[in-house]
Amino acid sequence: MTAIDMPAGAACSRAILFRPLLLALAVSIACAEDGIPNRGGGGDVNVGHLVRTDTSPETPNYGPQQRIFTVSRKYLVIPIKNGAELCKLQLEIDGKAVRKYETELASDPDDVDWWAFFTIEGYRGEQARVLADRATDEGFALIDQADKVPGSGAWYSEPLRPQLRFSQAVGWNNDPNGMVYHDGEWHLFFQHNPVGWGPRNMTWGHAVSEDLIHWKQLPNAIFPTTMAQQACFSGSGNVDKKNTSGFKTGPEDVLFAFLTDNGVGESIAYSNDRGRSFTWYDGNPLVKHYGRDPKVIWYAYDNRDEPLDAKAGQLGGHWVMAVYDEHPVHKNNIAFYTSTNLKDWTLHSHLPGYSECPELFELPVDLDANKRKWVVFGGDAQYAIGAFDGRTFTPDHEGKHMLHFGPYYASQTFENAPDGRRIQIGWIQMDFPGHPFNQTFSFPHQLTLRTTEDGIRMFAEPVKEIEKLHTRSHTVTNRTLAPGQPVAMNVPGELFHIRAVFDFGTVRTGVVALDIGGNRIRFDLGAGHLDGVRLKPVDGRLTLEVVVDRPVMEIAGNQGRVFITRPRAKTGAVGAIRAFAEAFPGGGEPKLVELTVHELKSIWNKK
Repeated sequence: MTAIDMPAGAACSRAILFRPLLLALAVSIACAEDGIPNRGGGGDVNVGHLVRTDTSPETPNYGPQQRIFTVSRKYLVIPIKNGAELCKLQLEIDGKAVRKYETELASDPDDVDWWAFFTIEGYRGEQARVLADRATDEGFALIDQADKVPGSGAWYSEPLRPQLRFSQAVGWNNDPNGMVYHDGEWHLFFQHNPVGWGPRNMTWGHAVSEDLIHWKQLPNAIFPTTMAQQACFSGSGNVDKKNTSGFKTGPEDVLFAFLTDNGVGESIAYSNDRGRSFTWYDGNPLVKHYGRDPKVIWYAYDNRDEPLDAKAGQLGGHWVMAVYDEHPVHKNNIAFYTSTNLKDWTLHSHLPGYSECPELFELPVDLDANKRKWVVFGGDAQYAIGAFDGRTFTPDHEGKHMLHFGPYYASQTFENAPDGRRIQIGWIQMDFPGHPFNQTFSFPHQLTLRTTEDGIRMFAEPVKEIEKLHTRSHTVTNRTLAPGQPVAMNVPGELFHIRAVFDFGTVRTGVVALDIGGNRIRFDLGAGHLDGVRLKPVDGRLTLEVVVDRPVMEIAGNQGRVFITRPRAKTGAVGAIRAFAEAFPGGGEPKLVELTVHELKSIWNKK
């Protein structure tokens, strides 16, 4: 080997290229510029004693791989390296493909970011084959059967893992899908990439809850390319109580999912075992058009309705599909279809001005069962209130109203909910670097219609079931808020349910705020803004309800007249919650009528 010494006076380069040589860095000595030693300041590189070698560094050897095995364990575990080149991975059972995904397969056993998994226990005793089109011997060897997923002991205790709402164990999520209450369970399906940290391989994940608070993730429900022809995009769920479809095969009512088979059309899958397994209807697709995200509801007749036909008259109603549609005349719109059997659909009308993930539901106004309105709700949280006759939606007003603010998108509400409740969950668009999962969901909130001075508006408040998580509670009342004199409450932990009421009396300008461990919520009275969102006091008062989770805060202003989702800029233990006032140039001092802080326990705490 021949030493190559850097001469004094040579400039230090950030990229020194010796084309004919393979170079290895040996003992580091200072490179000098104009005879002055360089100590590495200014981003320069200290280079010294480079050696030439005829030995090439080892590079991973990629190639096609396959292995045959008999299923004997619960999972097939898969090592993931975020950012690795995509590999096509396929699992076959008795010669039939049951999973086909593109994934970032790790190549080195010592460089695995996290572990994905397929649940395979339903195939016990059957012959399986796993194939990869591009993998190293070492990486492919890590794909194996197991009864426990590597790393699962740390799930749900990660630093930023949400503790108050559902999140999938690993992989990516976006839109909530198929939300329906059935036989004592709240079903939350969701857009899911089970083998990657980004949006790809759209699969319907699945979780259930008995109380809207504590969730159990079930095996994935509906799969791309092996059930659907393409990716399984968003859609809705419901219960076919009258067996209008004829899909029922046993004592259970049919639970069905209506979704977009991307690029193919609107399609249905159905379950006779409470959503534990699904059958893909062989007559799919049922509606072909340019669009996606079907919402399917049952429209029950009253004495004012004219049935679609004799069959609908016998059933006492019909199915309605509200689906995002792209049309040469109506442009981006919601198209309304009807059916009596979930298979044959008729187009009736278009509502222009809407895009993806539409919602359609009816609610009483001011809890008056005799005064009801229909709502069309878009994926962007803009909505319209009006009338619906089972075929056509007619808005009561021009334009749209807005309920949600922040990184909140593509929400959906549960069908078939008890007591007529309308419970909503949305996708919170935020990344979780360094964690095995990515993105999250909102805390469930209940929707109501109420009369305001601006007309009828939608309100959203955290569901009452949050009280199941209350532990210790702290309250202060009737405190005057003078500038520079905050009302402080020392509380431990990261998880809180907070209620604050401010009374402004004769005050007309100024700012009141809550500080939650360095995360500040401000209301500017003069501007009428809560964290930049328009909101006016009601009867001279501002009410805030705040749900604080590890990574995010959700703020309901004035009983949910606005609902703001905010990632926490400062995470970790809170320590103190403070209510305070900034300068009030017009004089006067607002009053803190109430500040109540409930400490919360994690939903993942098994004790």
